[in-house]
Amino acid sequence: MYKAVVFFDLDGTLFDNDKNVTPASVAAIAQLKANNILPVIATGRSVFEIKDTMTHSGINSCVCADGSYIQVNGKMVHADFLKKSDIDDITEYAAKKSYPVAYYNPNGFVVNHASRLVRENYNELKETVTVDPGQYLTTPMNMLFVFTPETDKQDDIYREHFKGTFSFYRNNQRGLDVVKYGVSKKSGIDNLLVNNNLTDVPTYGFGDFYNDLPMFDAVDTPIAMKNGVQAIKDKAAYVTTSNMDNGIVNGLKHFNLI
Repeated sequence: MYKAVVFFDLDGTLFDNDKNVTPASVAAIAQLKANNILPVIATGRSVFEIKDTMTHSGINSCVCADGSYIQVNGKMVHADFLKKSDIDDITEYAAKKSYPVAYYNPNGFVVNHASRLVRENYNELKETVTVDPGQYLTTPMNMLFVFTPETDKQDDIYREHFKGTFSFYRNNQRGLDVVKYGVSKKSGIDNLLVNNNLTDVPTYGFGDFYNDLPMFDAVDTPIAMKNGVQAIKDKAAYVTTSNMDNGIVNGLKHFNLI
């Protein structure tokens, strides 16, 4: 039985500003594991997008894709796949405003149209874009990304139109993450704890942004980064130093986890 579980957001938290895990954080994670504490990445990203990070950091457990995919010690333990008919509906709805849609599964992603916005997004992420609008008909998908720019102010419109079918999270100014209704980092964390008999183990979570608020609701001790938004700091039990100033190490030391 693990003594505790610690969840880490990536961008602005476990990552420095160059999207690397610092040597000090890698060493801290190794010490966590030596102390029989389970480290878990909790991110909006899909598991295939963080393979290198998991290898480098030594963390092989994750709550990925906004809680729709859960892996513990390298093995998938839960996934919330979307209904094909629901994917049909949102694809058709997005097409009314010429919004492209990306379809994600644990092994990769495809898009239904490679617009300028799509190319910009994946160039920034250093991902290769494959256009295959029909792949979701034969491959189960656990997350979508609708390319609705933040400036178009469509977030609440989508949430209302698809209430009861999808949950939406804006992690990117170019569009919205889409998962099964009710799925979130919180539901993913809850699933991980229940399915691995860890509900009585102390839990901690490090985060910096609005999309980490559900994670803060799911853990016993939420820890905000100094570089985080005020809403995260207000909800935290402790504010550690920034992601560029050994925030992970200092937060873990504050709670005597390392």
